[in-house]
Amino acid sequence: MIDLRDVSKTFTLHNQGSAVIEVITGASFQVAAGECVALTGASGAGKSTLMRMIYGNYLTQSGTIRIGDVDIVGAQPREVITLRREVLGYVSQFLRVVPRVPTLEVVAEPLRAVGVSAEAAEDRARTLLRQLNIPERLWSLSPTTFSGGEQQRVNIARGFAHAYPAMLLDEPTASLDATNREVVLSLIEDAKARGAAIIGIFHDEAARTRVCDREIDVSCFASRVAA
Repeated sequence: MIDLRDVSKTFTLHNQGSAVIEVITGASFQVAAGECVALTGASGAGKSTLMRMIYGNYLTQSGTIRIGDVDIVGAQPREVITLRREVLGYVSQFLRVVPRVPTLEVVAEPLRAVGVSAEAAEDRARTLLRQLNIPERLWSLSPTTFSGGEQQRVNIARGFAHAYPAMLLDEPTASLDATNREVVLSLIEDAKARGAAIIGIFHDEAARTRVCDREIDVSCFASRVAA
């Protein structure tokens, strides 16, 4: 479902004599449907960079990144938008939404974007918000006013609203209490059971052991050679 072949990424430091830093070189691996793979490695190894390349936020210097039938490296912007709407979900550490939009609509929006009725989308949103212990009195408010922990849980609810065939998870259990951590791990297990291919960054070792089928040490793809 997710297939990386010989993927490389460099950054040019224009304020430092245009030095070129090779951050990722020759990254190759596959993630099958129903499999969860953890990206591991020391801080700065390139885990988040690789995640952003898979999502299409960072351009690659070489290689291919196939999500299903789409090579995101060479895809047109409209193809990337469609892929993100229908196929590739991304739960980041930070909630980014339009201010003043009610929480219920924020969580329901990914479903409405793929043609689910407003009623069904909001029913799913309510279920997730209850599971993640967001008080009902907050559902009509914008999540931009919430605490950091509440925003994280809204972000998780939004990310799991649609049954994406592929998912990227960036520290989904960070800073969660034991109750909500259990909910998130169960959501991941449910996504695997329905066949989602998942790549995640988990600093929570126990969570990683529970939901991940294997680990990929990104350090083996990091060279950081200046040119």
